[in-house]
Formats: sequence, structure tokens, C-alpha cells
Amino acid sequence: MRRFNKRLKDCLTGITFLLLSASAQAAEGVAMKMTPDADVARLPGVAFNQTLADGLPSAIRDRKTIKVATDLTPPISFQAEDGKLIGIDADIAAALGVILGVDVQMTNVGAGAAIVPAVLSKRFDMTISGINDDAELEKQVDVIDYMYDATTIMTIKGNPLGIRNMEDLCGKTVAVPVGTFQARLVEAASAKCSTPIKIMSIPKMPDVLQAVRTGRADATVNGYATSVYTTANQTGKGVGLEALPDIRLAVGYLGMLTAKDNPELRDTVIASLQHMVDSGAYRAIMEKWGLGPLAVKTVKFNDAASMPVN
Repeated sequence: MRRFNKRLKDCLTGITFLLLSASAQAAEGVAMKMTPDADVARLPGVAFNQTLADGLPSAIRDRKTIKVATDLTPPISFQAEDGKLIGIDADIAAALGVILGVDVQMTNVGAGAAIVPAVLSKRFDMTISGINDDAELEKQVDVIDYMYDATTIMTIKGNPLGIRNMEDLCGKTVAVPVGTFQARLVEAASAKCSTPIKIMSIPKMPDVLQAVRTGRADATVNGYATSVYTTANQTGKGVGLEALPDIRLAVGYLGMLTAKDNPELRDTVIASLQHMVDSGAYRAIMEKWGLGPLAVKTVKFNDAASMPVN
């Protein structure tokens, strides 16, 4: 019976993975070649580097293209009115393309839950997306820790319900993106409530924010960087939103993902990012999007254990 249960679990896991992969493909946008804007192109260190380029896997060197998956979470990555991908990740991706002498093709895979399958399915070489690093994620993929982040709560502007902490979410409706670290955080908080949190799981981050704007949800638990940026740069229809800046939970890293059997790509990206850090280009990009305080000084990988959730 134990063996049967294991086989059944493995089968269901495989089916779930296939369904996530199929769903991701259905929601995908088109691959976009990332080219640096003038302000990024002139940053120090954003120039071809033969030594770094030589570290790329032979398959990528031959086709001269890195296929990158992302999802839309401003200011990490989002679309301008003309459809162009912009944000921190778009600028970093464009700079990496110049440094490594390859085309970086970025594709919006539609939802955060599709990010890990994008790498595991081998359809993409890596992801550059604001995904939280944690120990469970590191079991599946290698995580390049390229910026800090935390988690906070967002409400309607003015915080009319007077929410001050996670305990105040008990009995309320909270919108979260499907399959994310924040979703797991809310589930854990709900388990401690006498009246559980009503969790509204939504695939896409823009729709999560809109659920709060329109009153379908009382709040969302979201990445600190995204929340602060959204507060300062209101987008979408409806009432404005407000991050609760005094709430900083689960301080940790955001990471880029590569497959565990592709250490050459992982190490080359780490070296290229560190090159950008040392030249000042990386911090300039972070400051451009108002997130200089979240910049790292050393690019590491699988380092979640050094940033324990609190």
C-alpha cells in the first residue's frame, strides 16, 4: 500500500506539472528581444566582455540567444502602454545581452505559478522574475539571489479597515497570486486565526491588485518592492492602493532561476551580475526604479538559509 501511495503521489505530481506547463504555454506572450534604453546603454560596465561570454554553455553560444521567462510584477517587470517590457528585470536582461554578446529574449509566461515549470520543462534557459527564494524552491532549481525584498500588506488608500498586522487579516478577504511565497504566508497566517482568512487566489498580479482596488478583496499580501512602487505610481482603474510600510515580513531575496543541470549558465550569470554590481550599473538600475535600498552588494545563489523568515 505504501508503494502504491508513492506511485499515486508521483503520478499526480507529474499530472500537475503537465497541467501547469500547458496552462503556462496558453497564457504566454511573445518573445521580445531586450535592447537597452539609452540610459542603460551608457552605464559603466555595460559593454561586451569576452571573458564572461566564454563562460556561457556551448548551446547558448552557438545559437547566440538566452531564452528568459518572466511574469508581470511592477516595477520588477511589466508592460508599457506600447506593450514593451520594462522594469528592473528588463533593464538587467538588456544589459546582460550586451555584456555576453547574445540576444536575450524575454517572454511573459502569464503568471507567477508558471515560472518554475518554465525552467523545469527546459522551454526556457532561465527566469528573470521577482520570485522569492526559499529552501523549498532551491530543491527544484538553482536560485541566483539578485536583490532583497520583503513582504507587506496593501489595502485601499487610507487603510479604512485599520489593518496593522497579519492578525488583523483574520476573517477578511485577502487576494494573493496563485502558487507564490505570499500565498503560503497567508495560508499559514489563516491557520492561526479563530476566524480564517478568506483567501482569494488569482493567477495574475495585476488582477490581484485590481481585486483590492474594486473592493472584492480587503487587502493583499505582496512583495515590498512591488507594493511601494504601486503606491507611488498608481496604475489601473479604481481607487488607489496603499502599502503599509511599517510591515516588513519575511525579509529575504528575489531570485533568478536556472536548471540544476546547467551550472555554466548559472555561474556566468552570477559573474556578469557581479560585474554590473562592481561597475555601478546594477545599482543605477535599482535606483532608476526607486529601489536602491534593496540592492545587493554580492550576488550569491541558493542563499535563502542566510535570510531566515521572521
